[in-house]
Amino acid sequence: MLRLVGITPGSMPPFSKCIWEEGAAIRAFKLVERDVFQEEGIVQLLQSPCSDELVGYKIPGTRRIQDNLSDLHAQVAANQRGISLIKELINQYGLVTVQSYMNHVQKNAEVAVREMLKTVASRVAKENGSCVVEDEDYMDDGSVLHLKLTLDAIKGEATIDFEGTSPEVYGNWNAPEAVTTAAVIYCLRLRCLVDVDIPLNQGCLAPVKILIPKGSFLSPSDKAAVVGGNVLTSQRVTDVILMAFQACACSQGCMNNLTFGDDTFGYYETIGGGCGAGPTWDGTSGVQCHMTNTRMTDPEIFEQRYPVLLHTFSIRENSGGSGLHRGGDGLVREIEFRRPIVVSILSERRVHAPRGLKGGRDGARGANFLVRKDGRKIYLGGKNTVTVSAGDILQIFTPGGGGFGSP
Repeated sequence: MLRLVGITPGSMPPFSKCIWEEGAAIRAFKLVERDVFQEEGIVQLLQSPCSDELVGYKIPGTRRIQDNLSDLHAQVAANQRGISLIKELINQYGLVTVQSYMNHVQKNAEVAVREMLKTVASRVAKENGSCVVEDEDYMDDGSVLHLKLTLDAIKGEATIDFEGTSPEVYGNWNAPEAVTTAAVIYCLRLRCLVDVDIPLNQGCLAPVKILIPKGSFLSPSDKAAVVGGNVLTSQRVTDVILMAFQACACSQGCMNNLTFGDDTFGYYETIGGGCGAGPTWDGTSGVQCHMTNTRMTDPEIFEQRYPVLLHTFSIRENSGGSGLHRGGDGLVREIEFRRPIVVSILSERRVHAPRGLKGGRDGARGANFLVRKDGRKIYLGGKNTVTVSAGDILQIFTPGGGGFGSP
């Protein structure tokens, strides 16, 4: 991830109100032209101050330009490797054969999703007397995420309509349409819905129409802050879709984004929690669920490279919702800081708990605290930035997953 400057170290500000506060914003730029990396141009864009009438002041685009350039060079190299592998396939088998197999992969995905939608439509019609299902959930500020799922049992098609979702928010959990689309395609290929192993590809979306109302926080303006949309709202979209399909209970519903640093360094991690339970399984404890698969820094490396001491990293016992199948438990993470730095937490499910399904109990809500060196314990809420002193301890309790079925 490019560590752009934003208004806090780590480029994940909890209180950003417009996109300029989240670091350099680049609409489009040709990074490599005629096999030449356009370093001068990208440096100029990254270092240009970000400004907007909503901000009222200018913000540098990046803190450590060399780190950004190294990241971009690595991404370009990865793309070049992919290009060379595709060329090898074409040289060995011919363009027509390679394109045919690419089409077959997409067609197989489409067929698998269509068969799943037919099965789900028949079940829903039997249970509800209709092939239409509605579900909604709430962000912690009260914003509504509404979903109307209309299934066609004959064609194996679905319309996923988010009409009724709240307007763009004056905060950073707005999600560009691509984020919602990514959540939909993720859900459609889950083994709890599609009982075959299919690679992620556009064929999964062929039988699906996605309707996202313009001006909602799932389709915001180009000036809206969006840093929380990918890491928070995407998880809520996933939960609502899976609940509508009656596939599994809600998972922890966020990524518990923690950032800290100063002018010399920045650190960013996401913290796992509890997964929702399903018809035949208990939810997994202490893992990243759904729209993320990020790993954490090993404790030894964490303490060696950063001015911190890791006091606790453990399972949050009994935080998963009870049920015929229990939701997974969340985590407890306690970090002591050894010198003054700026710490930010961007999280959800601190107000609205992860819901259980079919009689299963809700998972426990998360909580964030700061324990000052003098013993004072301060509740930080779900989103906050604080300057800590040496000896202060941050406590993060991540949410558990919802249970499935009556206990």
